[in-house]
Amino acid sequence: MARGLAAGEISSRELTEDFLRRSERWQRTLNAYIEITGDRALATAKRIDALRCRGEKLGPLAGIPMALKDNISTRGVATTCASRVLAGYIPPYDAAVVEKLGDCPLLGKANLDEFAMGSSNSTSAYGPACNPWDPARSPGGSSGGSAALVAAGCAPFSLGTDTGGSVRQPAAFCGVTGFKPSYGRVSRWGLLPLAPSLDQVGVLTPSVEDCALVLQEIAGHDSRDATSAGMSVPDYRAALGTEVSGLKIGLCPEVLADCSRGVGSALAEAARELEKGGGQIISVSLPFLEEAMGAYLLIASAEAASSLARYDGVAYGYRPLSPTLAEMYLGSRVFGPEVLRRLLLGVCSQGKGGGNYELGQRVRRAIVSRLDALFGQVDLLLLPVVSHPAFRLDEEPDPLAMHYNDLYSIPANLAGLPALALPCGFSEGLPLSLQLMAPRFREDLLLAAGSWWQRRTDWHHRRPREVCS
Repeated sequence: MARGLAAGEISSRELTEDFLRRSERWQRTLNAYIEITGDRALATAKRIDALRCRGEKLGPLAGIPMALKDNISTRGVATTCASRVLAGYIPPYDAAVVEKLGDCPLLGKANLDEFAMGSSNSTSAYGPACNPWDPARSPGGSSGGSAALVAAGCAPFSLGTDTGGSVRQPAAFCGVTGFKPSYGRVSRWGLLPLAPSLDQVGVLTPSVEDCALVLQEIAGHDSRDATSAGMSVPDYRAALGTEVSGLKIGLCPEVLADCSRGVGSALAEAARELEKGGGQIISVSLPFLEEAMGAYLLIASAEAASSLARYDGVAYGYRPLSPTLAEMYLGSRVFGPEVLRRLLLGVCSQGKGGGNYELGQRVRRAIVSRLDALFGQVDLLLLPVVSHPAFRLDEEPDPLAMHYNDLYSIPANLAGLPALALPCGFSEGLPLSLQLMAPRFREDLLLAAGSWWQRRTDWHHRRPREVCS
């Protein structure tokens, strides 16, 4: 698309109109948008086409449409976090990543689990998003709408957020490429926070090459974000096309044994392919996964309780007509049951003097130390994203089971590591995915290995037949 736009073979308006038609067509089936912003998208496309006609220098993504998860602030467009609490809230500013992608027509705001709390996209106040491979199944969460739109061809790319696997798990369920950068690599300014020490904006695309293009545009230091890393950004496209020969790749046999037969077989086959390419598979142990889950629950819920305390109906968001101040406070907090459950856990985690939260942080530091030591032995870790294919939306969700969907993705968030989800097979007609994890700020290494994988396989080219008709 970028080459076609630059060569004048297609206009941004034509491209945008095509994706809007596709989005409108499939919205009733997928419910992947909370709002489609056609007028704004076409206005941006018109501006970019005019600039290109005048010979103005434009970025590589200028004119290519995008979708955004609806917890990323967009000036003049409602940002609801899929919650009744923020119904009608219109931010007065764009998030940093939206500023950087200002030349990309915004197709709409993508559906998500309420306040990004969930791994099914069934907790949204606007109804669940559906999986394009089978609309009766979950697209994953919390960035399920973003992944579904890319898988269905309704958006060339989308931004999501990843607090405990919320980009990678939807990517796995929908058969697309999902990338979580290192913590601090991409500015969080303008992202409505869930757990600020874990949240990271991530990318959902059809391929690793597309992912490198988008990451190149949104990465970099931002003085408005105190957690933004003051490091130079490498040329991610230069990493594409390299080989995996000589790389040491850690694989945990116990993890494979815990996966469904389809996922375990797909990962074992991926390991064999990496060996054929010259990679060295090294058996490693990850005995801290259960502890990582416990630490994550304590930290994420405590930070969420703090982050969401601001939604009291005074400054913004839903505000009921109430005769007393106390009734206004109580009446404005119209959270769904999953959010309430996590907020209550967060209040308990904070406890007297914040003891449980500090316990979670101590475990986190120990896990970071173990991962640092592990990456002294290997260059990459090969893991599942999730142990099974997408589950049915009508299955009664068990709250603890929903958390365990993120068992293999949580360590990257606790340690601030980059991680990449890649399609690697199918089971019962549903996509499967592998996960590669690298040391902090080694996005280039992940992109190199991921592009090698996608040059050797065609899983990422496959699309749902019904949606692609």
